[in-house]
Amino acid sequence: MKKACSHLEATAHQRTDPIHPTGHGCVECLRDGGEWVHLRLCLTCGHVGCCDDSPSRHATRHFHASSHPVIKSFEPGEDWAWCFVDEQLLEQIPTFPGESPSVHYSAT
Repeated sequence: MKKACSHLEATAHQRTDPIHPTGHGCVECLRDGGEWVHLRLCLTCGHVGCCDDSPSRHATRHFHASSHPVIKSFEPGEDWAWCFVDEQLLEQIPTFPGESPSVHYSAT
């Protein structure tokens, strides 16, 4: 098994405080009237953006604008994380309450 990259290792094992999501939906889609498929949470600043299957791909756009390396799924029951820099997936990441919603939030 491949060792997790340093960004995922730090995120998984060195965090001591929760990340507070910016909202219950993709910030930009809510502002612009867009729609999303699934949501992603930036584990640096809490930005909630839409996934790459969504029309606007705001989570990836956030990474390119901010260089924040790691996101996690912001979907119920999903605790995986992705490092944009190293293109690595961590299938299970420790989470704090509020970092995983209890319901799937929809744009409509």
